[in-house]
Amino acid sequence: MTLLFKNVQVVDGSGSKIKTGDVLVKNKRISAIGSLNKSGIDRVIEGRGAYCAPGFINVNSDSDHYLTLFDNPEQQDLVLQGVTTIIGGLCGASLAPLLYGSLESIRKWVNPDSVNVDWHTLEEFLKVLERRPLSLNFGTLVGHSTIRRALIGETLRDLTENEIKVFMSLLERAFHEGAFGLSVGLGYAHARQTPYSELRELARIVKKYNGIYATHLRNEEEGLFASMHETMNLVSETGVKALISHFRPLVGFEDEWQKSFDILDESSKTNMVRADVYPFEQSLVPIYTLLPRWAQNGGLQLMLNHIRIGAIKERIIKALPELNAAEIIIATAPGNEYLVHKTLKDFCKTRAIKSHEEGLVELMNVVNLKALVLVKNINSTLVLKNIAKKSLWIGSNSASFKHDIEVVKPDRALRTFPFFLKYAEEKKGIALEALIKKMTSEPAKAFGIEGRGLIKEGMYADIVLFGGGVVRYVVVNGEVVVEDGNYASKFSGMILRKNTP
Repeated sequence: MTLLFKNVQVVDGSGSKIKTGDVLVKNKRISAIGSLNKSGIDRVIEGRGAYCAPGFINVNSDSDHYLTLFDNPEQQDLVLQGVTTIIGGLCGASLAPLLYGSLESIRKWVNPDSVNVDWHTLEEFLKVLERRPLSLNFGTLVGHSTIRRALIGETLRDLTENEIKVFMSLLERAFHEGAFGLSVGLGYAHARQTPYSELRELARIVKKYNGIYATHLRNEEEGLFASMHETMNLVSETGVKALISHFRPLVGFEDEWQKSFDILDESSKTNMVRADVYPFEQSLVPIYTLLPRWAQNGGLQLMLNHIRIGAIKERIIKALPELNAAEIIIATAPGNEYLVHKTLKDFCKTRAIKSHEEGLVELMNVVNLKALVLVKNINSTLVLKNIAKKSLWIGSNSASFKHDIEVVKPDRALRTFPFFLKYAEEKKGIALEALIKKMTSEPAKAFGIEGRGLIKEGMYADIVLFGGGVVRYVVVNGEVVVEDGNYASKFSGMILRKNTP
């Protein structure tokens, strides 16, 4: 099978100047670039001056957290944006390795019982995925909480010396089986009290295998600067490559964010440390994260007890900030789908609850804390102001959901990459060549994703054709997955392992 993109503007992913020419694909690889003859080619796609770039690498995907890798192999929400590779296992939660075959670390996003878990090791998990169809490429980090909770359950305590040794052994095995790094979710209840000494020991293993240490920071509000400083200390002390996940300038904490960004950007001049961002104002969060931080301890059952016990419930209600109930939208509510799309204001009105704070706690009770809500709480202007800086990458921090389920899809799930394409094409704050590099060759090199991230002879044919912020064609491993902006029902994605062609 040969495919020729004719008359395109090649943005090759290296940051080099755009060049006009043709790109030839043969089987799964890029075969030639230049002024090429159509003769003998199986299929020719006329670019008519459109941009031709490497497929985009989404360094922050949730398709594993929501298990849509299994029930939505099309991954349309992502491939229609030009994403050809996603990295999973973020925020401390991965689908492997599993000590006991339990996926408790993803309960905050989805009911894990919807999948038959027939794997334990990372290698077994990746082989399960290889037997299934998928429209894009997938690689994963190891989730810190996935292993930690398997070792000590729901208790909140430090690991013993022996438990740390077991953890390190499991992490080393996962690297041998193709893991791209380790992620931690320090902002979530089960990991928030993890001591720095434990992170340092694990980061040394990550450094040993040249992996990525990805962190959901311990505090993204008043403690953001201290949390960023902790991560920069870890980078300095161990030399590990680091990625700050979903680095959001939260409304009311913009000064903290800017100070934190400044030390991140300074560190990026001498270290491989980056943060991923998206350009929209809403966060999609587990509903329990709206509780006061002191009430987010233990598992969901303990938190449920808090909101159902009179004295503690009243204390929680008094501790909640004043809420804009019209801007809190119920995005998912398993078992209570009738609530999806409703705002907190709608919920309070239906139940004749006058206080929005009381209404939020009642909503938590109704959904048993198993819901996700959209909250308008990000100052996206700061993201756009700094997007040209070396230290920022692009990540949608989202899953690709099926089209027939009750869910409110945030903008970031559908438009993150096209938004930035249009932003760069209109020369608003970053050159297109620099933007494409952030989304392709830079993450490919940092993660150790072999053979991808560049329009170059011999590389895998992951290709995006776009213009005006609109993605027209997407090729994954030589197969056209998006055609004229429409999904083409092709499953040519591959399961990736670190540093494996």
